[in-house]
Order: sequence, then C-alpha cells, then structure tokens
Amino acid sequence: MRVLLDTNIIINREDDKIIEEDLQLLLSTMSTLRILVVLHPKSIEDIKKDKDAERKKIILSKFKTYPLLEDFPSPTADFFTKIGTPVKHNDFIDSYLLFAVYNNAIKFLITEDNGIHRKAKLVDISDRVLKIMEALDVFKEALPKGVRLPPALRETTVSNLDINDPIFSSLRRDYPDFNNWFIEKAREGRKCWINTKINGLLGAILIYKTEEEPIASIPPLPKMKRLKISTMKVSKVGYKIGELLLHKTFKLAIRNNLIEIYLTLFTKDDDSLVNLIQEYGFNKVAVQEQESTKRLEDVYLKKLYIDEEDIMNIPPQEISKSFFPNLYDGKEVKKYLIPIQPKFYERLFTDYPGRQTTINEHTGEFITEGNTIKKAYLSHSSTKKMGKGDLLLFYRSQDIKSLLSIGVIEKVLYDQVDPYEIISKVRRRTVYSLQEIEEISQIPTTVILFNHHFHFKNPISLKKMRELEIIRGSIQSIRKIDHEKYLTLKEVGGIDARFTFN
Repeated sequence: MRVLLDTNIIINREDDKIIEEDLQLLLSTMSTLRILVVLHPKSIEDIKKDKDAERKKIILSKFKTYPLLEDFPSPTADFFTKIGTPVKHNDFIDSYLLFAVYNNAIKFLITEDNGIHRKAKLVDISDRVLKIMEALDVFKEALPKGVRLPPALRETTVSNLDINDPIFSSLRRDYPDFNNWFIEKAREGRKCWINTKINGLLGAILIYKTEEEPIASIPPLPKMKRLKISTMKVSKVGYKIGELLLHKTFKLAIRNNLIEIYLTLFTKDDDSLVNLIQEYGFNKVAVQEQESTKRLEDVYLKKLYIDEEDIMNIPPQEISKSFFPNLYDGKEVKKYLIPIQPKFYERLFTDYPGRQTTINEHTGEFITEGNTIKKAYLSHSSTKKMGKGDLLLFYRSQDIKSLLSIGVIEKVLYDQVDPYEIISKVRRRTVYSLQEIEEISQIPTTVILFNHHFHFKNPISLKKMRELEIIRGSIQSIRKIDHEKYLTLKEVGGIDARFTFN
C-alpha cells in the first residue's frame, strides 16, 4: 500500500509538539505495517522555489528519506470542473495531491489542509483523505494484535534467545542450516513465546509469523492470510504446554483475522507433535522440499473458518474435534447449565480475564489443568442423558454468579465409584486432587470430559438470566435448557457465530 503525505504537515507543524508526536506515532505505525509513505514531486518542486536558501535547505533535508510518487497523474479538465479551477499556486499543487487519490495512484492522502478535505468531499473520496488522527485510527486497527499469555509464558524476540540452548538440539540435527536460519530470524525481529525453567534454560518455545502469500509446496497452496508456526518445542514435559501453545495460536490467528494455521516438519514414527496437532484439526495437505537437505517436509494445515461444505459428511458430535474451535449447536445437541465453584473455575479456566495469578506462575510454573483444551468436570448430578457433542454452559457460582464459558462434551462416564479409575480418566485435565476425588467418589459420580471452546464475550448474570426467563430461582445443579433459550444466551453472551453451526 502507498500513502501520500502532504509536506505541509511537517513544514507547518514543526513547533507544535503534540501534532509532531502524533505524526511520529503515525509514521511508526505505517512502518510496522510496511506501508510505503511517498511525497508528491509537485510539493518538492514548490519547496525548491523558496528564495530563502537556508530555509529551503533545512526543509528539503527533512524529506530526503521519503521516496517520490513516480509517474504521477495530472488532473483532468473534468476533475477541475468538479473541484473548481485553482486560483492560487498552492491550490494548483493541492489539486495534484488530490487527483493522485482520485485516480487511484495512491490509497490514502494524509493532510491537515481543510481546503483539501472540502474538495475531497466534492469528488466523493473523503474516506481516503485523512487527517493525522483519522489515519492513526484507521491504521491502528490493522496493527498485529497479541494475546494474553499466562505468567509462565512470555513474548520476546528470537534475538533474545541463546542459540545453544539444548531445546534446539533436535532441530539442529534435522536442519543442518538451523544456525543460519536462527540468525536470520533474529535479525528480522521474529517473535516467539517462551517458558524459562529455573536453571535459565528454555522449557518451551513457539516461534511464529504471519503470512499472506502462496506456499511453494507440492501441491502448491494458494495465497491466504495464515499464521505459520515456524518452531514449536517443549522440554518441560507433563504440563500440557503443547496444548496451551496451540490454544494461544488459535486465539492469535482469530484476533488477527487469519484464515489458516500451518507448520512443516519431518514426520517421525509415533510423532507426539503430529498426534497433538491432528487432535485439533491439522491435516497433512502437501509436502515441501527443505532447501539445505533436499528432503521432503510434510505440510500440516488447519482451517480456522469453515463452511457447510467442510462439515457436510461429518457427524455433528465430531465437529468440535475435527474443526476446533468450531462447534455444532443445532437442535440435535442438548444444552446444559453447569454450576462451578470459583476455586475450581479459576484453576480450570486460567485464561479467564481478571483471574488472580499465583506466585508460582510468575516463577515459570503452570497450572496444568488450566493449560488444557481438554478438561474434566465431576458431578453428583442425577442427570443421565448427557452425551458426546452436547454443550456445557459454565455458571460461576458464589461470587460472580454469571455464565462465563462454553464447552463441548467429548465423553461422559456415569456412576463412577473407583477413585483410581476416575484418576486414570481425568488426570492432568481436572482441578480435583486424589484426596478430593476419593471423597467425591464415595457417592456415584458423573465424570464429564469436554473441550473448552470459548468464554462468553458478555458474561450473563443470574439476574439477567431470570429477566430473560431462561431460569427461575438459582442454579445449584446441572440443568438442561431448551434450544430457544440457548439461542438467546448465545446472542446476549456474544458467542462468535462464525464458529458455530446449526
């Protein structure tokens, strides 16, 4: 994208520090977005006519770093008919700037000149002729958006990492050119998420980038807005960190309107990474030749946004797994309100905004059950009709007293009384300790294994649910609601309909 900058912004506002700061922020934002800022040759010609040699020298020096708009179009007679014939020399220059927008030689013109803005309205291009603050609002929306990470993960750049960290050893074996690649990405400022162990070594790393280009694979993949997982490695095992990293990449891609996520790797026998990514909808779609070894890497790709054709032959209960975070919420699946105590909710849903973090998390430790997409909930409910694919709407009781999160049942086990059998089903997925499970299982227990999909954008209070006539009284045990009431909650709670199918 090319953006034309009116030179008068800098010349006339030099002593206005507030405007100057806004301009610097705008230029920095456009640089981040790789927007090409150009000046119009007619503006430069006008400056060169200044009879004050010293002033002319100073002003021209400010613009040496900007390229000029080459092969610029000249205003036509028809254009002058619409905006009026220039009377002053400055009006003539302004007409060239404005016509560059009108004739689509550039995308936007940034100017504080009210006269230019008035003329832009006459030719119906005022949405592309912007003042500094208007341009900031437009371009800020396009800036890459991050995601909230747990305290045990932090975002940094590759340049801050130790190339000799043991976590990179296997990559160096697979990719002889790894060191050169690492240095290149460090110089690019490539971003990553890391966990650091107590000894200072890396416990986990995910290096990523956004792309909007074809993938040179066999077969080739078309141009698309994608998130590429360049590197994903975990050395701190047993904490479901890989699951956490994947979940965060899904959120990052969604926040930035990226359509797909992909990665390439040399698939090994019983490959744990392949097993993990396939669990959440990655499929092998192509192969790609690795430059340094000439070996073929497998390309695994996940579509975030799907349509009816993608799910045509898939049972509704399988959509949650095959196309996570998409889910099926049609009439065929039942919907349940699930009360959960605050102490359990905060451990199970650690990514909920506003949660009080623990000291251990800030020293690099994880709450394992909070890392998972696959979670477990235990109940003494008498309900025996829940099944795979049904929706769970989690209601946090006691303090917030609101509907906060939505999940999809993977499996339900009824009348469980053996605590060790329960542990074998829910370990690393639940907030309950063995002692708590031993106490709970003294009464026949329902074990619900589910995938967590979303938090409600707008939490729905108990009072609001009563006003909407979703329920009467309180929510003290699991209760089923009908489809129409669910649709009301879905709309009021702001669940993103792009990821639901019915």
